[in-house]
Amino acid sequence: MLDDPSRTSQPSDAPLFGGIEGGGTKFVCVIGRGPDEVVAEERIPTTTPQATLSETVAFFRAGSARFGPIAAIGVGSFGPVDLHEESRTWGYITTTPKPGWERTDVAGRLKRDLGVPVAFDTDVNAAALGEARWGAARGLDSFVYLTVGTGIGGGGLLGGRPMHGLVHPEMGHMLLPRDRAADPFPGVCPFHGGCLEGLASGPALLARWGQPAESLPEGHAAWALEAHYLAIAVVNFICTLSPQRLILGGGVMDQAHLFPLIRREVVALLNGYVRAEEILRGIDSYIVPPGLGNRSGRLGALAMAEHLVRA
Repeated sequence: MLDDPSRTSQPSDAPLFGGIEGGGTKFVCVIGRGPDEVVAEERIPTTTPQATLSETVAFFRAGSARFGPIAAIGVGSFGPVDLHEESRTWGYITTTPKPGWERTDVAGRLKRDLGVPVAFDTDVNAAALGEARWGAARGLDSFVYLTVGTGIGGGGLLGGRPMHGLVHPEMGHMLLPRDRAADPFPGVCPFHGGCLEGLASGPALLARWGQPAESLPEGHAAWALEAHYLAIAVVNFICTLSPQRLILGGGVMDQAHLFPLIRREVVALLNGYVRAEEILRGIDSYIVPPGLGNRSGRLGALAMAEHLVRA
């Protein structure tokens, strides 16, 4: 069903763009021009590639018929994905553990069926671009966006450009120093066990404590340990990438009381070594939640489409 959100602003002559936040559970599809001009939005369950992409194409066809032509579509996808534009498998989801989705041509299918240009990146880089365009990273050309939820992923901008390279950042699989006597939990990552995702993701909290993050009370021992592991990761990002800001999003970070714990632990772990004012006196404005809330990914996909047309 095509949803027409009440937040839509007055009609505009500016082009319309499409955005897709492609997750392992659902595809969130939007049509619009920005946070205050979303004219249609729909959530499509991530089932098989054929069914999910067919519903996605149908949404954009219906939206185009109703609201006018769509100039381009941006896709922020779960992965791993192929981002090398010269590759025969650019725009593919590659070696994902998501059943049935390995070697799925996402961008190519959308481009062929809808006849519009398609921008393609990781879901977390899309969220970072949304924050850069309209959220907590406006005016910055170097920042890290880390999402902590069903998995842990990271991305952002360096020198004003999305983080790409050999493949794309896999920050959630950072290996952490840990005291196995104090914390014998083996971790839930099927590849690394006790990497950051294996120790601090939503499934890790559930496996370790026997209940989901949202049901753990504020004073539970889970949160001090969670803050410790996330702070180690943040310190590593500070020391290796020197970002101007760190944005922590995702379902686990909906626990607002976690931010002060992480900030204090980061300061303690840095131990005065990085003496930037943003850390010494402005840590509350340096490690922050996303300014767009849970809309960063889908709005970031719109920003990708906008950039593709206007570049």
